Amino acid sequence: MQFREEIMRYAGELEKLCVKNDSIAPEFYEQYDVKRGLRDINGKGVLTGLTNISRIDSSEIINGEKVSCDGKLWYRGYDIFDLVRMFAGQGFGFEKTAYLLLFGDLPDESETERFCYVLSKSRTLPTNFVRDVIMKAPSRDIMNSMTRSILTLGSYNKAVVKNDLADEIREDIMLIATFPLLAVYAYHAYNHYTNLGSMYIHRPDPNRSTAENILAMLRPDSKYTKLEADVLDIALILHMEHGGGNNSTFTTRVVTSSGSDAYSSVAAAMCSLKGPRHGGANIKVTEMMADIHKNVKDADDKDALKDYLLKILEKEAFDRQGLIYGMGHAVYSLSDPRERVLKEYARKLAYETGKEKKFDFYESVELAAPEVIAEHRHIYKGVSPNVDFYSGLVYEILGIPKELYTPLFAIARIAGWSAHRLEELIGGGKIIRPAYQSVMEVKDNRP
Repeated sequence: MQFREEIMRYAGELEKLCVKNDSIAPEFYEQYDVKRGLRDINGKGVLTGLTNISRIDSSEIINGEKVSCDGKLWYRGYDIFDLVRMFAGQGFGFEKTAYLLLFGDLPDESETERFCYVLSKSRTLPTNFVRDVIMKAPSRDIMNSMTRSILTLGSYNKAVVKNDLADEIREDIMLIATFPLLAVYAYHAYNHYTNLGSMYIHRPDPNRSTAENILAMLRPDSKYTKLEADVLDIALILHMEHGGGNNSTFTTRVVTSSGSDAYSSVAAAMCSLKGPRHGGANIKVTEMMADIHKNVKDADDKDALKDYLLKILEKEAFDRQGLIYGMGHAVYSLSDPRERVLKEYARKLAYETGKEKKFDFYESVELAAPEVIAEHRHIYKGVSPNVDFYSGLVYEILGIPKELYTPLFAIARIAGWSAHRLEELIGGGKIIRPAYQSVMEVKDNRP
């Protein structure tokens, strides 16, 4: 403890040097035409690759002018709304969509049956893995625990450095299959050792879908309703893929392009996704909503609601970061198609479980927040809720602990990561190496 305090004091002294020597004047970015965050001044992403896996539309050309439109998301040429309509209520929508993303075609009945069979047989971990890896050093940060498990799984694969495409596909299927186990078991270990809760490890049922197994493994009695499983299945579909440019998918492709193995590439993507600017936003939404509800008792009092939202924007309330979480998106302006789908499932779930007042409160904030943001920041191009706004509410109603919100994102997104890794292996061929302009001052140390 004494040394820890000493090294913290030392680090505090060095902090000043870091700030002094690592700060880059803003004018340099303009001088060298550097796209900060790989986005231009209008927020458009710098083109760094090509993909046939998904597409995002947020604008259209009308009479030669670019005009914002309701957001659209396409998986392998299929509109996300059409996929949801095809799979809703049938079960195994996640599995069918994973097949589509990985291999480019919708599976027929026999292909679905075989793919689900292979997934179910792959939904297992090495002998004593739960005891020796997952239950050792349990952490509240389930993403860290999963990442450690992913890298450890790599040591069990003797073919990890062969770079054979068939083996890559096998590894992808295995990772997609085991991600729910890595997440749920890590949570139970943390809950048992840190929260002093009961310890139970339910084995996955080969006849259940991924969504059903998640609920069954998480709950002590393994029980769930059909609507609960259907809503979670849809949520997983909506989070599976979002273009090659999101941070974690781009990370997957960057690491893959170096020739690294699947486990390392996916572990790197996990480290990216866990960042609060990427995969942790829905946790902030639920925390923010609880804070708003505490301070604005009557959701029908629109003036009081807007006044408190303004306080959040002005860094006077909640976490004092000046952000209304779940509002706005780097690409979408008028609407996020994933949010439009998930909102209706959140409504159904809330009304079936007697949580309609909570849903109504979310909807009140959804309607008020864009007005407050537009007035406060003079943004009139459109600010709309993103998928994170209602996903946290869905998970909360399902009784999923907050520690698993981001891991659930990973359980879905591993399918998209794997698809992009395969595409990079087949059609990439070059290491991804962007340029950085040095603005370093050369020092003259001559006597």
